[in-house]
Amino acid sequence: QVQLVESGGGLVQVGASLRLSCTISGHPFSNYAMAWFRQAPGKEREFVSAISWEGKTTPYADSVKGRFTISRNTADNTMSLQMNTVNPEDTAVYYCAARQSNVVALTASKYLYWGQGTQVTVSS
Repeated sequence: QVQLVESGGGLVQVGASLRLSCTISGHPFSNYAMAWFRQAPGKEREFVSAISWEGKTTPYADSVKGRFTISRNTADNTMSLQMNTVNPEDTAVYYCAARQSNVVALTASKYLYWGQGTQVTVSS
């Protein structure tokens, strides 16, 4: 059974940095793309960033481009999201996701496997 577990969320102040991690286990397939999505209260889940198996393709949402950096370590099945210069609009539950394809996708419906989410709250 495929499981994704996020960690690293918390309460931070405006302008601070935070690093989220996601570990995938029990996966029966290789060469899978992964992604981060987030959902703020009362809003739909939105794309943040994604990364291909080799790490060569890394699209970002315009709202986080230049501030967030996605990375992964295929050797230990982890993915990270380095969040810099956070602002209150970054407050949300952050989810990691995986799909059985090396092609990254920007829509949530393309991802079959999801973590439970980790809360990020940016205080002003």
